[in-house]
Amino acid sequence: MRRLPVRSLAVLAIVGTLVLTGCGTETGGRADSTPAAGGADRTIRAHEVMQLTKVHPETGMTLLEGPTFDGNGKLLVVDVTAPAGKPKVIRVDVRKRTSQAVHTDDRGAYTSAQFSPYDGRLYLTDYAHGEVVSLAPDGSDPRTFFSGDVEGARMNPDDIAFDEDGNLYVSDSRGLSTDDAHGRVVRIERDGKKSTVLAEGLASTNGISFDAGYEGLWISELTQNRISYLRLDGKGGVASKHTAVRVDGGIAQTDSIAVDAAGNIYQALHGRAAMAVYDRHGERLATVEVPARAEGLESATNVAITPGGTKAYMTVSGPAGGFLYTFDAPAKGVRQSNGG
Repeated sequence: MRRLPVRSLAVLAIVGTLVLTGCGTETGGRADSTPAAGGADRTIRAHEVMQLTKVHPETGMTLLEGPTFDGNGKLLVVDVTAPAGKPKVIRVDVRKRTSQAVHTDDRGAYTSAQFSPYDGRLYLTDYAHGEVVSLAPDGSDPRTFFSGDVEGARMNPDDIAFDEDGNLYVSDSRGLSTDDAHGRVVRIERDGKKSTVLAEGLASTNGISFDAGYEGLWISELTQNRISYLRLDGKGGVASKHTAVRVDGGIAQTDSIAVDAAGNIYQALHGRAAMAVYDRHGERLATVEVPARAEGLESATNVAITPGGTKAYMTVSGPAGGFLYTFDAPAKGVRQSNGG
C-alpha cells in the first residue's frame, strides 16, 4: 500500500485492515419490497439516493460509515479512509441530494458517528489512534473526549451506543483475525473520566446497539459472524451474555448494527452490499439489497432510519465509490437506529 504524505505506516496498515475486514426524512423514490409477509426469502430493494465520495488516490479506497441525523434533519456520515484535507465528516441534505464537508484533520480514521443525548455534541471513534473525539454540531470545536489504555490495553474503538444518560458503550475491535478473540465492550462515563470493560474475549467486536428498551446491548462479532446479546444489570454492569443470532453471511461478515422501534435488528454486511434484518427473537425477517445492476459496491456498513419515520438511509461503498441508498424500514426509527 502506498505511503500517504501525512500518516505513518502504522496508521496506514490499520486503515487497510479496516477496509479488508469491515469496520465494517422523505426523499425521492420509494424503496420497493417483494409482497411477502416476511422471512429469510423476503427482499427489500434499496434505491440509490446519491454518490458522496470517490476512491481517494492517496489511500486507494473510500469507506462510508456512521450515518446519523442531526437536530435539523440533515444526515451526517464519516469517510473512514479519507486522507488529510478531504472531508472526513460529511453533512447530507437528503431532500435536495446535496452534501457539504463538515470536518477534516490530518490524523483521524473515523469509523462511527453519533450525537450524545447528554451534551448534543457529535462523537466520533478514531480507530487508528484509540480515541473518541467530539465536535460541535456544526463541526467546529474538536475535542479529545477519551484516549489512553483501558484496563491495561489500548482500544481500537469501532462503533458507539449511548444510554439514555449519555454514557458511551464502545465496541473495541481488538484482534482482527479468527485466532485472536481479544475484542471488548467498553463503557465510558459521560464525562470521559472513567472506563470499564464490560465484556472481553470477543471475536472482533464491531456493531453495537441498545435494544428498544435499553435493557441490553446487541453486539456483532465480525470474525465469527454472530450477534451476541449482553443483558445489563442496571448498575453499569453486565448480568449475562449469550450468542443470539448466527448470521449466514457466506463471504460477507457482520459489520454495524441498528435497532428500530419494534426491536428489529439491522445487521450490516461487510463483503456484500446488503443488510440482514432480524426480529428480537432471532427470526430473519428480510434482506435489504441494492439493485443487481449497481456494480462496484462491496459493503453496506450501517443505516440510519428517520426518527419517527420509516425512511432508511444505508451507507454503501466499494471500488465504485461511496453511496447513500434508501429503503422503507419495517418499523420507525429511534435513537438506536440513528448512528453508531
